Amino acid sequence: MNRFMIGQYGTLDYHKFHKDFKEGFYGIEACLFGDETDIAKLVKEAREHGFQIGVHFPLRAGLSKFRDALFLASDDAIRSRAYESVKQELVFLAAIKPSYVLFHYPKPVILDDRVDWNHWRFEQSSEFTHESSYGLDEFKEKSESWFEWISQKGREFTFTPVLELDALNTYIYADTFLEELLDKFSNVKLCVDTARCYLQDRIDPYFDARTIMKKFAKYTEIIHLSNVKMTANNTVEKSRIPVMPHQDPNEGWAPIEEYLHILTHENKQVKIMFEHRSDLVNEEELLACYSWVEAIIT
Repeated sequence: MNRFMIGQYGTLDYHKFHKDFKEGFYGIEACLFGDETDIAKLVKEAREHGFQIGVHFPLRAGLSKFRDALFLASDDAIRSRAYESVKQELVFLAAIKPSYVLFHYPKPVILDDRVDWNHWRFEQSSEFTHESSYGLDEFKEKSESWFEWISQKGREFTFTPVLELDALNTYIYADTFLEELLDKFSNVKLCVDTARCYLQDRIDPYFDARTIMKKFAKYTEIIHLSNVKMTANNTVEKSRIPVMPHQDPNEGWAPIEEYLHILTHENKQVKIMFEHRSDLVNEEELLACYSWVEAIIT
């Protein structure tokens, strides 16, 4: 279980920490802490227990009206503010020394105009645009600028930049450009979210989650792991569910075992961050979840 992680969102929740975190776990991924006192407590726990801290940008809440940095925005002012907010947070994080800092990519998300995205949740309209108004050349230009910049910041501040794949369009799954960037800026890695991949697989007829996972497995640093159950009409029935062997894909659950086999087949070092609601299960069921995942990936 030395590749397992738990998440802490908004605060350092000691009940969750004591229930979810086990001896030998790799670390904790933290996001949007509202109180810097909690950040200090997390750093103290990490030092005392010998685990790593990963950061889902931003660590501190309230720095911007957007949670995710819109570093691909067409608007120069919005894009400039995104870079500046990231820079400021990285300066703050220097004393914490996180093992990685994670950003959603692409942001804004570039949506395929052919797909009905009504089942996809966006907090604000600024989080997305469409292929018809954001061309491939612009995507490549702004992506390469971001990769070059965040790669350099990773070396400067000694963390691994991790890009969590958001909703994807043809610019990524029908092109080799992203692999080329990942090869060129090799300290930049990816995060794959199993629930998000499954959701897009269900609502987007042009997207295949298994193909995406095979395409990017070797670049993946983190798997955000939880299960989601979809109805026959592709609405989410249950989400953020701890993964269990009895969750039958024929009943609308994501094929988690297959996903994990694909992602770990050629990447034995990938870390698993359990992005589930552990309050939905008891301690015995949570341990069964951990044991099942460990058996799959080893």
